[in-house]
Order: sequence, then C-alpha cells, then structure tokens
Amino acid sequence: MATSLPEQPKDRRFQLRATASEETLIKVAAGRQGLNVTDFILSAAREKAEETLARQTTFVVNDEQWKEFMKALDRPAKEKPRLRRLFTESHVAKRRS
Repeated sequence: MATSLPEQPKDRRFQLRATASEETLIKVAAGRQGLNVTDFILSAAREKAEETLARQTTFVVNDEQWKEFMKALDRPAKEKPRLRRLFTESHVAKRRS
C-alpha cells in the first residue's frame, strides 16, 4: 500500500466538519497518542483505507496456476530441524539467568 513518506510534500487538503463532541473526542485521543489532530486523523484514515482495500483485494490465477498452487498446498511438509529445535526451547521470558 502507498503510504505517506516524510520526503513527500503534504500539499493536499481535506476539509471536515464535526460536532463539538467529535472534536473533543478526537483532540483527546490525539493528545494521548502524542499526535496533533491532523496527524491523528490522517493516520486513522490511512489505516482504515488500507484495511478496506486489503479486504477487497482478490488474486486471479489461470487454471494451470491454480493447479500448481493446490499441488504445493498438498505436498507433505518438509522436516526443518532448526525450526523443530526452536519450538522445543523454553520461552525467552521463562528462562532464568
């Protein structure tokens, strides 16, 4: 997804209207996150936009690609000794020094 990068100029405007209670809610939430209202609103809108587009993204494959994909899913799992070892180790938070 395209996101705003620091080197990109912010030269576009949105104009919003809100109720007094919405304004208060947004200002308080932005302050608690250490953000100004503009950055808070842009961040929330960007997250929602990315989430919406991600849910609506579909992948189209032809019959041959689909068969290859299904074949790959049906293959037996390969033994990964390092991965097996990792899962047998105790959790880092449970280790004692």
